[in-house]
Amino acid sequence: MKPRISVLTLGVDDLERAVAFYRDGLGLATDGIIGKEFEHGAVAFFDLQSQLKLAVWEQDDIAHDTGLPKTARCPTGFTIGHNVSSRGEVYEVMERARRAGAAIFKEAQDTFYGGYAGYFQDPDGHVWEIVWNPAFLPAD
Repeated sequence: MKPRISVLTLGVDDLERAVAFYRDGLGLATDGIIGKEFEHGAVAFFDLQSQLKLAVWEQDDIAHDTGLPKTARCPTGFTIGHNVSSRGEVYEVMERARRAGAAIFKEAQDTFYGGYAGYFQDPDGHVWEIVWNPAFLPAD
């Protein structure tokens, strides 16, 4: 298998709330909710970087599409790492997330590997790590 991940989809409880959080709160680019004309089809895509999108889709619709039963979420089962270019940018993103309604559960702090990072949960409980790692800087 060649590594060609192009979409990360998060199951959400309220699609409108998730779009508001990611678009208005975090400032991610999107064309908004599409697919409303299809039963179980409403979804929103956000541009992350070249060839990679974040999608938010109601968890009930994912269960319908996959045929899997809807289960409770486990916040430690999956995290999303957002690498930034500086320690100060970690603080800026964490504050933007806080203002958007994220639950900050680990304030930004020095890490054991020489970086700086903090964690928040979006309104649906998905865990994001905002991290500056001097050995793994984003290509901006």
